[in-house]
Formats: sequence, structure tokens, C-alpha cells
Amino acid sequence: MSCVRSSRSDRSQPPPRSLWRDGDFRRLWAGQTASQFGEQSAQTVLPLVAVLTLGAGAEQLGALRAVEQAPILLCSLLVGAWVDRRRTRTVMVPADLGRAAALALVPVAGLLRVLGMPVLFSVALVVGVLSVFFGVACQASLVRLVPRDRLVRGTVALEGSRSAAQLGGPALGGGLVSLLSAPVAVLAAALCFALSSLSVQRIRRAETVPPAAAGEVRTGRQIREGLRFVAADPVLRTVAVCSAAFQFSFAALMTVYLLFLPRALHLSGAQVGLVFAAMGPGALAGSVLAAWLPGRLGYGLVLVASAALGDGLALWLPALHGSAAVTVPLLMAGSLVFGACGQLVDVTVTAVRQAVTPVRIQGRVVATLNFVGLGLTPLGSLLGGWLAGQWGLRTALLVAAAGQLLSPLIMSLSPLGRLGRSLPSPGQDG
Repeated sequence: MSCVRSSRSDRSQPPPRSLWRDGDFRRLWAGQTASQFGEQSAQTVLPLVAVLTLGAGAEQLGALRAVEQAPILLCSLLVGAWVDRRRTRTVMVPADLGRAAALALVPVAGLLRVLGMPVLFSVALVVGVLSVFFGVACQASLVRLVPRDRLVRGTVALEGSRSAAQLGGPALGGGLVSLLSAPVAVLAAALCFALSSLSVQRIRRAETVPPAAAGEVRTGRQIREGLRFVAADPVLRTVAVCSAAFQFSFAALMTVYLLFLPRALHLSGAQVGLVFAAMGPGALAGSVLAAWLPGRLGYGLVLVASAALGDGLALWLPALHGSAAVTVPLLMAGSLVFGACGQLVDVTVTAVRQAVTPVRIQGRVVATLNFVGLGLTPLGSLLGGWLAGQWGLRTALLVAAAGQLLSPLIMSLSPLGRLGRSLPSPGQDG
């Protein structure tokens, strides 16, 4: 076994009983919150730079989103094996600093009058790669920092911060686009990533590298172990398949949606931000419900019902017409419910995944699920752009929305949908 060197006082102090009295957990939470604000803001502002500043079409916007999502497919498995052999903080801090630097290039390019789609493609690719590193390391860091009996509470806290970011990030990005300009608004996301790196850097507690990952083990062997573990566990296998079905359709839908709001419904950047921001309060409510609802009704029932309701809401989007005074409140109400249902699914699935996965391969399991579940998102984004260009925005929205319902259908027929009121036991540790 090898562990990260630290001061003797750090190693001798156990974590406080309450998570919120634990300074290191608070630093992780604050860093993850700032990072999520940056990510949510960037996901709104970069497409708006393409659409409002550069006049990008449906195919170009789909390609931009595909470039940002492609690293999930290309890098996740390698990153998962790599993170399992290292201190997570040495991964998270450089990833945030790199994302901040990449985003700062957008306003600089605007000032130099060289901003174009090639610049946005390059920035999106760098941000996408570093987001994979940060995302895998952050989830592995929580498992190493928080005792098993408090993992659900820690997960709820981190997911709650993601909900707050869903509220504030798009609103901040959309508002700055309207007040300043889309390229300058990108700086808000860059600042959030810089603040995240400062907070994570201040975590003091020694972090033990899991023993099976501490030695010089072949990366290929570690990747195969993560793949085999997910494939052999019926619950994790279902999570991967359902996630892939949903994320593929959701990527297509979001590409069309980002064009539908400003071009078909004629919403401003600030109004687009408000629509996305409405997911935040719903997600906060979903986080609260996720802390107790699965234990009352059963994990499987909560997952299937939440996924069916949240995913099915998008079916009415193509029917929207009228002025912003009518459409914006309706869109915000839909975002509110979608945020609550989506958060219930996310927190519940995360708790199940953590419960069945040994600590030593948490990074690889997260990476494997990201690889399978999110790996098709670039193709989904490209499909969304193609559908919008060939069939029109409203028809493309309907097709993508219908595709999302495949996920709860698969879930309802699987062992995941039959889970009871308690979390499953850890799977094989071989």
C-alpha cells in the first residue's frame, strides 16, 4: 500500500462527525460548486456566442456541442484508470485552471477580431477534455474523503450545489450576454473555474491512494477491470444502458432546443438564461426529496417514475407558440419539473452506484459509466443539428423528446427498476 505524504497532524485527525463541521468537505463542496457554476454558465454562453455573435447554423451548433462532448467517449476510460492511481486534488486543480485559461481565450480572440468557429471548436475541445478529468476526480475524491455511512449525505450536498449552479449559471451567463456581449460573458465561467481551483487546493487531509491502484499496474488491465465490473453487475449494467439511451436523445434535443428558443420563439439571451435557470429550484427540491423518498417508496419506483415524468415533459415543447410573456413562464415551469425529476434520478443512481462499487475502483467505474452513458452524446448532438436542418426545429424536437422515453422503459424492465427501500450491497471485489 502507498499513501500520499502528509503532516502527522493531518493523518491523526479523523473527520468530524458532521459533514458541515468538516473543513475539508466544505472546501471540496465549495470548489465543486464554483466549478459547476462555471460549467453551467459555459454550456449556455458558448452556444450563444456561436448563434448570436457568429450566426452559426444548426449543423455548426451540433458540431460545436459534439466537439465539447467527444472527450467523454475518447478519454473517460483512460482518465478513470489514471485517477485511481493518484491524489484527486492533483487532478482537479490543474483541470480547473486549464478550463479557466481556455475560456479566457474567447474574449481575447474577440478583441483581436479573430474570433470564429475554429476558435470556439478549439476552446470547446480543451474544456471538454479537462471536464472529464475534473468530473471523474471529483466523484472519486468524495468517496475517499467521506466515510461510507455518510456518502449519501455527501452526494446530496454536492448534487445540491449542482442544482444551485443550474439556477445561477445559465441566468448569469444569459444576463451577461444581454448586458455585455457573448464573448465577454465567457469570462464569468473562467472566473468560477479559477475560484474552484483555489478552494480545492486548500483541502488539507491526507488522501490515501487505494492499495490495489497504488502499484505500477498496466493501464489496459485497469480499464478492463472497470469494464468487466460494470458489465458483470446487473444494476450497473442497466445504469449504463439507460444513461446511454437518455444522453443520446438529450444531446440531440438540447442542440435543437438551443436553436428553438432564440429563433422559433424569438427569446433574448436573458430569457434563454431564465428558462434554463428554472431547472435550479426544481433540482434543489429534487435533492431534498432524494434524501428520503427512495427510502420510503423504494429506489426502483422513484427512478422509474421520476425518469418517465421528467423525460416525457419535452413532448409538449414543439406545440409552443406565442409571445415571450406566454412561452417563458410555461418553459420555466417545465424546466422546474424537469430539474426536480432529473435530480431525483441523478442522486438516486449515484447512491446506488457508490453502494455497489468498492472504493478502490470508484474512479474506473465512474469513467466506465461516463464512457458508455455519455459516449454517444457527440453523435446525438450531430443528429440534433442534422434533424433541425433537414426536418425543421419543431419536428426535430418531437423526435428527440420521444427518444428520451426509451430510458425509463428499459429501467422499468430491469433489476434497477425493482430495487427496494434499501441500497444494494457491494458487488464483486475481484
